[in-house]
Amino acid sequence: MPYASVADRDAIVAEMPWENRELPTTTYDLLCQTVDKFPDRDATSFQIFSDPTSKKETLTWRELKEKVCQTANMLRDLGVGEDDTVAYLLPNCTEAILTYIGGQIAGKVNPINPLLDAEHIAGIMRETNAKVLVTLRAFPKTEVAQKAAEAVALAPNVKAVVEVDLVRYLTGAKRLIVPLIRPKVKVTHKAKVVDFNRTMNTKSKSLSFAPSTEDRVAALFHTGGTTGLPKVAQHRYSGIVYNAWLGARLLFTEKDVQMCPLPLFHVFATIVSLGASLSSGAHFVIPTPQGYRGEGVFDNFWKLCERYKATFMITVPTAMSALMQRPVDADISSLRLAFCGSAPLPLELYKRFEAAAGVTICEGYGLTEATCLVSINPPDGEKKVGSIGIPFPYTDVQIVDTATQKVLGRDEVGEICVSNPGVSLGHTYTDESKNVSLYYPGPKSETQYLRTGDLGRLDADGYLWITGRAKDLIIRGGHNIDPADIEEVLAGHPAVAFAGAIGQPDAHAGELPCAYVELVAGASVTEDELLAYAAEHIHERAATPKHIEILPELPKTAVGKIFKPDLRRLAITRVYNAALSNADVAAEVSEVIEDKKLGLVACLVKTGTATDDDVVKALGAFTRPWRWA
Repeated sequence: MPYASVADRDAIVAEMPWENRELPTTTYDLLCQTVDKFPDRDATSFQIFSDPTSKKETLTWRELKEKVCQTANMLRDLGVGEDDTVAYLLPNCTEAILTYIGGQIAGKVNPINPLLDAEHIAGIMRETNAKVLVTLRAFPKTEVAQKAAEAVALAPNVKAVVEVDLVRYLTGAKRLIVPLIRPKVKVTHKAKVVDFNRTMNTKSKSLSFAPSTEDRVAALFHTGGTTGLPKVAQHRYSGIVYNAWLGARLLFTEKDVQMCPLPLFHVFATIVSLGASLSSGAHFVIPTPQGYRGEGVFDNFWKLCERYKATFMITVPTAMSALMQRPVDADISSLRLAFCGSAPLPLELYKRFEAAAGVTICEGYGLTEATCLVSINPPDGEKKVGSIGIPFPYTDVQIVDTATQKVLGRDEVGEICVSNPGVSLGHTYTDESKNVSLYYPGPKSETQYLRTGDLGRLDADGYLWITGRAKDLIIRGGHNIDPADIEEVLAGHPAVAFAGAIGQPDAHAGELPCAYVELVAGASVTEDELLAYAAEHIHERAATPKHIEILPELPKTAVGKIFKPDLRRLAITRVYNAALSNADVAAEVSEVIEDKKLGLVACLVKTGTATDDDVVKALGAFTRPWRWA
């Protein structure tokens, strides 16, 4: 059935209640179902280099299942039971796919962002009580192995480390040279260390144990950004299967090929994209260990699409912006749709990308706490650019005034609250204290609505729009940054009395962290000195402020809390005025107002001759709207 409208969505729901659908219960059941249908079709492909002619590794669905079973058997032999956790700290590679699926079969899988520092990695593994860590063996130009060794030393619950050696993907002289220049790793932990492929290949290609037959927690994804104490969301088989079913029902078939250069520690790549392939039989392609960040990937991206005859590309706005700096230099006639998520997509980037690549773009919305998917601009229907589309089948979205617990009407702005099969009943986070006040109307309600922390509205046609955030998270290129961690560091400077961190608009990343500070009476410090202090003391590079400004006094509420909407107004004014000036556009921001439907809007006045087209060229890459005063 084409998915073009709210009516199509409602027709799917009207077929039967969700619980009556005869769907696989577990991830293993999902894999077996697809293998039975398409055993000899290509399932996954990976290549370590971006050159479209370089060596690739492709597994059929039958081969993938065999290696997944071997991986699960290996993990069981290392002591992993259904209630135990397998963490992995890996770049993209075939082994990451095997661990993601095999870990869910043997126990619970916990993907971890390799960009985190060792202390945060250890904190996540302690929170999930990981028994096994799958990670890299030392390899040139990456610190993953060293971080893993440091983290395991800080997480004594990890009893075994399984190492993936990327040398096996190399050819020619590189295969001989890399082992000779392999970096040295200092190991102080006492965990058992084994080689992934050498150990896995000794195991049976069929499961040597009885897999789960009931719904249970199967995956643990950390969220809350690249700094701060980890929050870990629990994902059940039922939510994972729901997300996979959506991909197969609405988007993919076994004839499709997904180009997915997103990291396999994130729900977009794993739960959504890989899950959709597990359900539909679509070919899942991951180019280079670092995905879009890999050397030469942007330069070769269209040729890679041609090589694999990709029909779908999975992307984020920052990647689309980078691709628009390169010519479309390959035959991409097979490419039909770009599925974009993680951050708002600027209107002008949307238009330029569709015109250059000739593909349809569908913006989606999801969050780790809901397993992932919530809404999408329908692939075959009206796409309201700037909206995040219509909620998926069996997903109920309520716009709520959470102070009064009143459900609001169409075009009224409140907190977006979600109920669907991906929302856990009262146990979203592993730390129960973090589940307090996470639901509307409450954890004892028969139907729970997850509070997303995003502010938005449903329009008259049932499309969902985000207008702001109830939470203060800074979203940089799809990565969440907790402003509290920036504020805590700056507050530690002896000259700083108060600090407020926000996301300032950025044409490439959507937002970049910036901070405003108020000094202690009589203190003296420069903004450059504070920038240097922040860079030295903030653990994660992505969270380091790009701009710090000293104000005589920070705006505060009646109870003394820093009033961040005013800080956002200052940042929008500064960034937009700079963009207008750099583009020689005779206009400036006179004020930033709060629009009921759009959130913060920059109001412009002309300082000379300026047209709408002039302003669009200067500000079109930003997500925040503007209008003439």
